[in-house]
Amino acid sequence: KYLMGKGMISDLTTRSLQLGTNLLIFDQDLNPSQVKSITDFTELRVIDRTQLILDIFAQRAKTREGKIQVEMAQLKYMLPRLVGKGTAMSRLAGGIGGRGPGETKLEIDRRRATDRINRLKRELKSISRERRYRRLRRSKKGLPIISIIGYTNAGKSTLLNALTKSHVRVEDKLFATLDPTSRKLRFPREAEAIITDTVGFIKNLPRDLIDAFAATLEELRDADLLLHIIDISNPYFEDQMKSCERILEDLGLENIPMVRVFNKMDKVEPGFVAQQCKIFNGIPISAINLRSLPPLIHKIEYMIQRLSTTVNVISQ
Repeated sequence: KYLMGKGMISDLTTRSLQLGTNLLIFDQDLNPSQVKSITDFTELRVIDRTQLILDIFAQRAKTREGKIQVEMAQLKYMLPRLVGKGTAMSRLAGGIGGRGPGETKLEIDRRRATDRINRLKRELKSISRERRYRRLRRSKKGLPIISIIGYTNAGKSTLLNALTKSHVRVEDKLFATLDPTSRKLRFPREAEAIITDTVGFIKNLPRDLIDAFAATLEELRDADLLLHIIDISNPYFEDQMKSCERILEDLGLENIPMVRVFNKMDKVEPGFVAQQCKIFNGIPISAINLRSLPPLIHKIEYMIQRLSTTVNVISQ
């Protein structure tokens, strides 16, 4: 009922009052009954892991596509939590940032929420068609496609900027990038490729988010090569790495060639970096230090050339 014993929930309530806290965040998913029971007992606002992630996404979404995807995920999350007629969506909405689904915070019932989800799905289908058309045009140019993936805040956008000398927004925040950004990468031998930065992954990524961001994740399906960026300075880097690769398996993308890139090597001991690169067959870099990038660039160029050779042999 309370996810914990009454004694513990009482202690938690007392501690919250001492700290002047008005919000409880649980690092796991709660069902609607648990949220109601804990809220009634503590008289505090309660949000779970999924709602926290959705709230962060809502604050980060900048483009029309990003906002549609987040709103649809929020509505899917809140739909089973609407109880009875006329339940206020705004009561359930907001999380830590005070933003509910979309910008309106209107009182909506199940029927209207379902209608809204269906409209958003149609919009995303249209966006997906536009993306497919753009990918088709890119493929006609014959340029290999490289996608940067990795745990949130691992340094993907920083690496994109470093490799392409561009100025994609970089922030030290979770999920700073929600929309794919593509740039042209030129190799020393005049060869070129398209390289794309994608939304960051996270352990136990909510299913509704994966579904909502399907149009965005489609970009990965056309990739010839994946660069898996791993923050080697994070104490839990191995868990994060495995979480990302598990998500790739869930998406059916585990067979795309991949290079593991251990970023932020400047923040840890060189011996540790060398050891982990040997264990996991990775390449060490610091995305903020351009002098560390040549081995990665050579590896990418080698992989692309090898893939091109394989394609040519198969087609002959």
